Amino acid sequence: MRRVVESFVKKHQLLHKGATVLIGVSGGPDSMALLHLLKALEETWQLRLVALSVDHGLRGEQSKQDVAYVREVCQKWHIEFNETSVDVHTYKGKEGKGTQLAARELRYDYFQKQMEVWDADYLALGHHGDDQVETVLMRLAQRADPASLTGIPMKRPFAGGWIIRPFLCVDKEDIETYCQRNHIEPRRDPSNEEDVYTRNYLRIHVLPFLKRINPSVSDTIHKLTERVAQDDQYMNGEAKKVVSKTAFFEKEPLCCTVYIEKMREFPIALQRSAYHLILNYLYRSVPKDLSYIQEDQLIKLMDNKPNKTIHLPNDLVVEKSYDKMIFSFQSQDKKEQKSYSFHFQIPGEVFLPNGSMMKGKIVGKAIPEGNDTFVCHLDSITFPLYIRTRKPGDRMRIKGLNGSRKLKDIFIDEKIPLAERDIWPVVTDAKGTVLWLPGLRKSSLERVDDSLSTEYLQLEYVRNSSM
Repeated sequence: MRRVVESFVKKHQLLHKGATVLIGVSGGPDSMALLHLLKALEETWQLRLVALSVDHGLRGEQSKQDVAYVREVCQKWHIEFNETSVDVHTYKGKEGKGTQLAARELRYDYFQKQMEVWDADYLALGHHGDDQVETVLMRLAQRADPASLTGIPMKRPFAGGWIIRPFLCVDKEDIETYCQRNHIEPRRDPSNEEDVYTRNYLRIHVLPFLKRINPSVSDTIHKLTERVAQDDQYMNGEAKKVVSKTAFFEKEPLCCTVYIEKMREFPIALQRSAYHLILNYLYRSVPKDLSYIQEDQLIKLMDNKPNKTIHLPNDLVVEKSYDKMIFSFQSQDKKEQKSYSFHFQIPGEVFLPNGSMMKGKIVGKAIPEGNDTFVCHLDSITFPLYIRTRKPGDRMRIKGLNGSRKLKDIFIDEKIPLAERDIWPVVTDAKGTVLWLPGLRKSSLERVDDSLSTEYLQLEYVRNSSM
């Protein structure tokens, strides 16, 4: 395995001689094998190695023992060592994030600070080929973006240096064999065997199935991600040329004007890539809740009538004004005006300020499915329909319950943050009757009874999915 990894490192220029390399080490098989292998390369490559270990405080005494184990091994192998502990539970509660994401953000924040402390060139992490397969599968399931196929980058800029992943050329079995042959006894995190997390489920159930079909699936996906990354790099280069010919940027206030007729001269693939570059520039860091829905909106906006506006995450607004599309951030005064009301034409669709979409149509048969759809008899409501924000005193008769409830109480029961309540869509008919709180609760007007009606109103709430 050492020959394979060293060849991979040389091919992709992941290291240079005399470099200072920080290594993220949890005590598990992957990071311990990486620590051992880089130690073996230390003299030849004239490396300065520093192991970094983080106690996330998620497994009590076991977490502390993991860090202690790494510390002892580093002393034995004569490797410099630095450790820290972070409070994941407090951070995730404060930021409203999941455990895994909160732990990752705190860990990388520590890594970034250590890169500066040690004036390091590289941060080496133990992600391997099987991790790459899991990542590609997760992104394919969540996003409609070809760039998802680039997977985990083998090398990317980080804190004035680079993050490198020398093990992307090998799989988990290779690493376990390496540990056995080199008498490494890594620590094991029991939570990795629980399939409650999506990545763990893929690792435990899906990856073994794929390996039965193709034992070299990790290598296959690795080659795919390399090729897609190369194609993506070329497309970005061409897209930069498109942006330079079709867009004008201003810094104060930060905005961008796109000249539609010039943009239309280029293929749709380059238009999409150009818009990605524009968003990257405006956002600096593109929000994770930006979705393919908004990407389609941008393309369709060029064909819409003047004065059409769409809202993107983080208060970025795109307005079509005749032959121009203007990207700008909503001012503080406008931010405070969060309320909206849209006429909902049936059949039709409405894009909402939170990035989601509402679809409506008349159907002959319908089956209510979950809180993201609503179905009712045509004669039970008064057209037209409206989608608006909540108003003081709004009430709805809840399906399956007697009487009505305030929308305010429903939001509280569902633990919806106050900021989200102010922009949550409310569907009403022309009389102001609340029909549906999309994604949360339906009114008692939802019924399906073929003996009473042959036509139904069917609404669908398409949530904003990550890009």
